[in-house]
Amino acid sequence: MFYNKIGADQGHYESLANKLVQQMTLEEKCLLLSGDWDVFGNTKLGNPYNPKPIETFGCDRLGIPPLGFSDGPRGVVMDGGTCFPVSMARGASFDRELEAEIGNAIGKEVRAYKKGNYFAGICINLLRHPAWGRAQETYGEDPYHVGEFGLQLTEEVQKHGVMACIKHYAMNNIENSRFKVDIQVDDRSLHEIYLPHFKKAVVDGGAASLMGAYNKFRGSHVCESKELNTTILRDMWGFEGFISTDFFFGARDTKKAIESGMDVEMPMPIHYHKVLKEKVESGEIDVSYVDLSCERVIRTVMSFTDKEDQMNYGPHLLNNPDHIALSQRAAEESMALIKNEGNVLPLRKNIKKLLVVGNFALTANTGDRGSSQIGNGRTSAPLQALKDYFGDTVEIIHCSDTEVTKAKQYANKVDAVLIFAGCDHTDEGEYLVPDKDVALGPLMRKGFENKGMPYKAKFLEWSGNKASKHIAASNEEGKGVGGDRAQLGVRTSQSKMIREIGRINPNTVVNIVSGSMIMTADWDDQVPAILMNWYAGEKGGKALTRILFGDVNPSGKLPFTVPYSENHLPHFEANCESFTYDYYHGYYLLDKKGIKPMYPFGHGLSYTSFELSEPQYELYDDRIRVTTKVSNTGNIDGKEVVQVYVGYARSSVERHKKELKGFEKVFVKAGETQTVAVDVMLKELEYFSPERQEFVFEDMDYELYVGNSSNADSLIMIDAAVGSCDKKSA
Repeated sequence: MFYNKIGADQGHYESLANKLVQQMTLEEKCLLLSGDWDVFGNTKLGNPYNPKPIETFGCDRLGIPPLGFSDGPRGVVMDGGTCFPVSMARGASFDRELEAEIGNAIGKEVRAYKKGNYFAGICINLLRHPAWGRAQETYGEDPYHVGEFGLQLTEEVQKHGVMACIKHYAMNNIENSRFKVDIQVDDRSLHEIYLPHFKKAVVDGGAASLMGAYNKFRGSHVCESKELNTTILRDMWGFEGFISTDFFFGARDTKKAIESGMDVEMPMPIHYHKVLKEKVESGEIDVSYVDLSCERVIRTVMSFTDKEDQMNYGPHLLNNPDHIALSQRAAEESMALIKNEGNVLPLRKNIKKLLVVGNFALTANTGDRGSSQIGNGRTSAPLQALKDYFGDTVEIIHCSDTEVTKAKQYANKVDAVLIFAGCDHTDEGEYLVPDKDVALGPLMRKGFENKGMPYKAKFLEWSGNKASKHIAASNEEGKGVGGDRAQLGVRTSQSKMIREIGRINPNTVVNIVSGSMIMTADWDDQVPAILMNWYAGEKGGKALTRILFGDVNPSGKLPFTVPYSENHLPHFEANCESFTYDYYHGYYLLDKKGIKPMYPFGHGLSYTSFELSEPQYELYDDRIRVTTKVSNTGNIDGKEVVQVYVGYARSSVERHKKELKGFEKVFVKAGETQTVAVDVMLKELEYFSPERQEFVFEDMDYELYVGNSSNADSLIMIDAAVGSCDKKSA
């Protein structure tokens, strides 16, 4: 897996790791498996979390480098990194090559820091329900689609000697209860819905590492789950790298964690190091578990760091012009036009007066302000970007979310109206409200005590006692603290504004700012145009203006389903002790119930028009190759996404009505036609057999659905006689 991917000699590094472990003292071994986060030193740099690599201890005596951790996934969160659009936005691009370019840039920026070698920003938990607070950190609701993007990011980051860390493994789909919720799931749903994207990153991508999640799985904390960490990950998948805990609260029990296969405790030695050493010395834990974890860490880190650099890495790579331009292009490729009644967009460039409505027009909204935050100071708000675009040639009037009377007064006196609505970090994001069962202060004090720094531990105790204010959740607009979303629509004041002014001016566009699905049903019929802006990164404002006024033709597609009603979504609880996931969510669930969505998964309009025709297929030994003609029947060059879904009507077991199993984004000039090939790998058609505990391929005929969204009415269906045809060699 990762050895082959990076061209490392597996036998050499496994032998080297074994020899080094034999030379290590027990103290060195237990230190090797522990993080060495320095919150005080980081605070002096202006960012207590991750302004520079968070290191593990390594072993200087034997030349074993430490891990040098950087968080993500918007980019490298360490100081100076490029802020790309959030992963959900990038998923909307449906462009693998674009994500590969972003991965390449991130890999370079991790290495720009001395000792940077570990990127924990491959976030691929599934969007099971759009209320999930950290939805913005993943790519969408479909396991295949999420897996394809995670694969690209993993492979490209690792080309620069950076160990990719896939997270949060696994079933981390509720934010507010993440420290306590116990997830139950049947085997088929586990392996077909919630794990295949992790498996793809490991098996196909050669990921070096995974990060264990906070939640429980079938009664055990994930970081202490032998079923996940050993049986599935190593025995079933053949994983060759190491696993680390999520910070502070991942591991709760030293013995359970190390014996489950959990290798590294981050970011401080709380349950490992001294505690681990004491339990080994007392005979409670066999030293072989420690040795095995040390070998896994050493052979992985040495494989990645013990090789000649392919280029000159240094600070000059951080937020360089190429990466800034890439961030803008990613934003432009991601924005999804979901409604354009009467071709309102693109707006005319010769306008003289523009009304901009909404508080979100005033801020550069790049997303969550938890562990994924990037603050390089180079972002621009939409309103400022519009002013930069037009200079003094256009009069721009702004109204806040609540200035309805003023907005009504100007709406019919301007050439166009731009409304900004949706969410920000107070509505959704990482949930940082203290939990009674997982107080951070005592754990940090214990970490510093175990590091031999009692004075720092004492200071933390003193400062904690002096603190008089505590974070508290709030449902008041703009005063929340992130976490799971309290509502799935835009804010109440924004919805009211849209309904009041949406039809006054025929050139009105609602710009949705968010990291996840936004319900539009209560105001959708009151506006002619809706554009998904997302949290679009440091150049999102400029990208937006270029799309609004026709410099860029939008090509994004929704990576989730927008239903008419919240009742069409699976059950969700933000605060719960136990929760069960099942086989259906997103378009799988709506297909099962025969419910039509407001906007289907994969939907996105263009300023031109496309026609797909003459789909055909050829059967090879490992894939079905689907070809179709894509004609640009409009007057503007543009990009379309060909999507191939597979149906299982003849299956002997319960399957989804259709599943996305291939997609390709293609550029077609106005008036031209291209033939596009989409490969559907046969291994993607397997189902998991609980009885056999393995994936099974059914040798039968399948239905192939070809189109530009999951909308059943627009898909072209052809039967693929897989079970009765001779296969070609690919």
